[in-house]
Amino acid sequence: MANLQPVPAERWQKYLTDYNEGLGLVYERLVLNDYLDRLVSRYNLHTVLEAPIFGMAGVSGINSVRFAQRGCAVTLVDDNAERLRGIARIWSELNLRATFVHHTDFARLPFDDGAFDLAWEWAALWYLPNADALLRELARVSRQLVFVAMPNRVQVGYLMRKYLLERDFVNYVDERWADINRIKREIRDLRLEIVEEGVLDVPPWPDTVMPAAQVLRRLGIKSKKLDAQFSGAGWQWSTMDYYLGRRPELKAIIDRYTFLERAPIPWQLKAIWAHHRYVLAQVKR
Repeated sequence: MANLQPVPAERWQKYLTDYNEGLGLVYERLVLNDYLDRLVSRYNLHTVLEAPIFGMAGVSGINSVRFAQRGCAVTLVDDNAERLRGIARIWSELNLRATFVHHTDFARLPFDDGAFDLAWEWAALWYLPNADALLRELARVSRQLVFVAMPNRVQVGYLMRKYLLERDFVNYVDERWADINRIKREIRDLRLEIVEEGVLDVPPWPDTVMPAAQVLRRLGIKSKKLDAQFSGAGWQWSTMDYYLGRRPELKAIIDRYTFLERAPIPWQLKAIWAHHRYVLAQVKR
């Protein structure tokens, strides 16, 4: 078990009311939605469990919104009661239904065997002291699919974050779980069949997990012009605005940046720049 420091509350608290996540996160969410759409259609999904729900930066708890919009019954699990209350309010604001479960032991989820068509997590394994136990639980409670995605630790932005921009972030994560090969071994040991693997979130910018203006400051670049371009009222990027119908044009804007994502080349070549790696596994019948 890893000895991790708790993630500081300021990393998620502000986004329970401030939905301005940044261009990178809006891109990440909308291209993920495209992939989730394909899963629903291909596998006829009806019930979905996301546990844990705090892996993605920005607004917590909205990774599974697309599933709910497609008519799936969604269950969300979080170990932080305050965050979960905020997430429930956000879903109410979106006029969507989900089952919200406060549960602190990810080594034993409070659900029956085979309770869901899909059990999944996005970028949360490395925050857990017992991520292998969570994988076992996701496999146990799924009757059809398990989907796991984690940050790609070999892409440029990750290395910038680790060695230059935010060196202390490794205190809050167990980097061993950013090794997709380790995850694949665990999944195979659970007698799941890997049916797909690849990359997601491949925009033309590196993944630093920081707002652009903050990256410039960390790099010591001082420019009023650049600072104004990447901050202020003119630099507002919110997935919630898209979901609430305030900025329906966001999807078209994001699609302009997906030329790497959609490029007809092997995903292995995209992996040198992709922000996330993923594995989709099927429960053997």
